[in-house]
Amino acid sequence: MILAGLLLFAVALLGAPLFAVIAAGALLGFYRSDVDLSVVVIEMYRLADTSALVAIPLFTFTGYLLSESRASQRLVRLTEAVIGWMPGGLAIVALAACAFFTALTGASGVTIIAIGALLYPALTQAGYGERFSLGLVTSSGSLGLLFPPSIALILYGVIAQQVSVGQPVSIDDLFIAGLLPGLLMVVLLSIWCVWAGRARMKARAAFSWREARAAAREAIWELPLPFVVLGGIYSGYFAISEAAAVSVLYVFVVEVLIYREIRLARLPAIMRDSMVLVGGVLIILAVSLASTNYLVDAGVPTRLFEFIKDNVDSKIAFLILLNIFLLVLGMMLDIFSALIIMVPLLLPIAVGYGIHPIHLGIIFLANMQIGYFTPPVGMNLFIASYRFNKTIIELYRATIPFMIILLLAVLIITYWPGLSLALLKLPSSPI
Repeated sequence: MILAGLLLFAVALLGAPLFAVIAAGALLGFYRSDVDLSVVVIEMYRLADTSALVAIPLFTFTGYLLSESRASQRLVRLTEAVIGWMPGGLAIVALAACAFFTALTGASGVTIIAIGALLYPALTQAGYGERFSLGLVTSSGSLGLLFPPSIALILYGVIAQQVSVGQPVSIDDLFIAGLLPGLLMVVLLSIWCVWAGRARMKARAAFSWREARAAAREAIWELPLPFVVLGGIYSGYFAISEAAAVSVLYVFVVEVLIYREIRLARLPAIMRDSMVLVGGVLIILAVSLASTNYLVDAGVPTRLFEFIKDNVDSKIAFLILLNIFLLVLGMMLDIFSALIIMVPLLLPIAVGYGIHPIHLGIIFLANMQIGYFTPPVGMNLFIASYRFNKTIIELYRATIPFMIILLLAVLIITYWPGLSLALLKLPSSPI
């Protein structure tokens, strides 16, 4: 069995598709256990019964529509008109715009490409240093993963529901749990932006009601979107899947029929691109459920928990190791693959240490968010390097202050479970 595992690992290193490696591992495991291989198909089919899963392709398509339009430009103009007059206002605009756009699109790389192209020259022209501006745009690209309707939050909820360990997890609760930790990250970065940019900025433009009204008028059709979607979910009018369908319809009407920034002839290509991403996520998720079922039957999570329990004395030590592991994982894997592969293994262990499944989800995503731009191989570093024609070394230096601040936020999120669970009025076990 060890030889087979090493062979699969070697095949993965040679470039075999991730879903093929996971599926092969599950099939091999069941075959060696004399279990009918049809169980793999049964596990994959079980995924189709998850109603919340419908939200993933719909929200993804919504994000792709927004990224194809000039919604990002209108968003930047509006936020700059409203808070650009403040000390560090333009930098805070960048944080808010990136967080909002990433929450809707679910892809930090798209945020850097779509909004970074607007914000980076604006920041440098406003007197912010080049290194500061690069670091801000690169690190903010993944800032919205904790805000609804983040696809990463939905995917974690789907996986946690399938694993079904510990207290039940609802996606609505995950949306609420991510609000305060996400705001903490934005606030800490905003404080740094005000402090770091205080001596570099040119004279700020005074607040203009005329510009604010003009910017609001330009974005008048897009402003209601978060209120319609999130208001519908939290008021009980929409289920998650229904909210996703409403968001697609709303964005389609606004961007295609009202603003007319996306031609009807362009829609098939946008659908194809978005569903290629969704298809990749779903096929990995399907085979991972089968693989997880084998691991559970073989008692791997139990033995892993017993091993960790014997060698890790306390909950605090486990959380420290978990943070380090997730940061490294965030550098090596995209967030969807990391969620699908690791959550089924980590969730039973974390529950064994008394960590609430919802709190684990927020810890997981907060760490992965930083992993995207953690040297040496964070994905956003390479995207920003390509987009702004800068060397990787320049990006390393630029992102270090932002990484330190977000690491502080992750420590607070990790060791203060009440921050994630307070709005849910759930009891949080002390660390």
